[in-house]
Amino acid sequence: MGEVFAGRYELVDPVGRGGAGAVWRAWDRRRRRYVAAKVLQHSDAHTLLRFVREQGLRIDHPHVLAPMSWAADDDKVLFTMDVVHGGSLAHLIGDYGPLPPHYVCVLLDQVLSGLAAVHAEGVVHRDIKPANILLEATGTGPPHVRLSDFGIAMRKGEPRLTDINYVMGTPGYFAPEQMLGEEPDFPADLYAVGLLALYLLTGRKPDAEALVERFAREGVPPAPREVPAPLWQVVAHLLQPDPALRFRTATGARKALAEAVELLGAAAPDEEPIEVFDQVGPLPPGFGPDGPERASGQDRRAAAPPAVSAPPAPLPPPVRPPVPPLPATPPTTPSATPPATPTAGSAAPSPTPPGASPAAPACPSTRPYTLPQRLPGPTSPEPAARPVRRSGPPAKVAVPVLLVALLCLAVGAWALATS
Repeated sequence: MGEVFAGRYELVDPVGRGGAGAVWRAWDRRRRRYVAAKVLQHSDAHTLLRFVREQGLRIDHPHVLAPMSWAADDDKVLFTMDVVHGGSLAHLIGDYGPLPPHYVCVLLDQVLSGLAAVHAEGVVHRDIKPANILLEATGTGPPHVRLSDFGIAMRKGEPRLTDINYVMGTPGYFAPEQMLGEEPDFPADLYAVGLLALYLLTGRKPDAEALVERFAREGVPPAPREVPAPLWQVVAHLLQPDPALRFRTATGARKALAEAVELLGAAAPDEEPIEVFDQVGPLPPGFGPDGPERASGQDRRAAAPPAVSAPPAPLPPPVRPPVPPLPATPPTTPSATPPATPTAGSAAPSPTPPGASPAAPACPSTRPYTLPQRLPGPTSPEPAARPVRRSGPPAKVAVPVLLVALLCLAVGAWALATS
């Protein structure tokens, strides 16, 4: 099993790494679900303050991946988000190269929708780039993007954590005013969206400095070969070097994009379908869809209500050995009785005829057996009951009490004599 963080998050396997720390797939024991945990090593006050800002961002939007919860353990802190399985737009370009214009329009519309929700909270993202636009693993279905990584985002009006001459963000996706050290504002995020659109349509990272020079020299330059003219009008409006000439809001850019989609017409029938694969991969051994295999059984046992124990059965009465029954008649012992002599009035026994067996002697009559009665004898006197002796206080207690009583008696007698 993996390392348990703060007694709640069990780290499963690493799924990514950013500039501020590693991203792990983790099992949330409280919510009983897998989450993405961004683990930071807070070594200085600036990193901690950025962590506080990022984890404090709570935006509920289908195209925004905002932190859900956070925890601290020793010298590490983490915050959790939903697990997004489809990788980023950088992975998608690496798999397919330039994307079809209609597919790019769907992606841009979702990015602008999420960015509008972020700007509505007064937050400037400041790091719009392909690696920070994540995708759900939708297969060949419609794509679903999530705007992520608010590590350097800040609310308008909050104090900056860096020197005014130090630019925060990713090189190649800076707005020109950011390079001049101006305060971050919403149009800077929209400029980065324009650079993102060029990257998706051409499959190459755009050269921001060269674009600024072309716009300064030619006004609105002609559309690149891979970009349809209606779509280029929207992208060029996002890429204006002067922030006053750009779209002022993400919602305004979405409206212009919807109009451009209508002018594009239907997609080509032979257009290659785009499939968003699962980039996270299967769970490692020891983990299943319902959590750690060993812990899942423990959790189920812990969640089950305690069994009510039945009262103990009463003990059976003791079995006494059966008493053998008394015999109905006492055993008879043979006794020598003299033969009866015939008298004058009695008839003599008839002789036994020859050849006949002699008759069996008649059994004497029996009588019921009675227990012999005990003869009365001198009764022994009952032993006299011993007097019960009650224990008194021990000597070490009784003697001091007696002395105190005598002293009190003497004081009382003296008081009576002197009064």
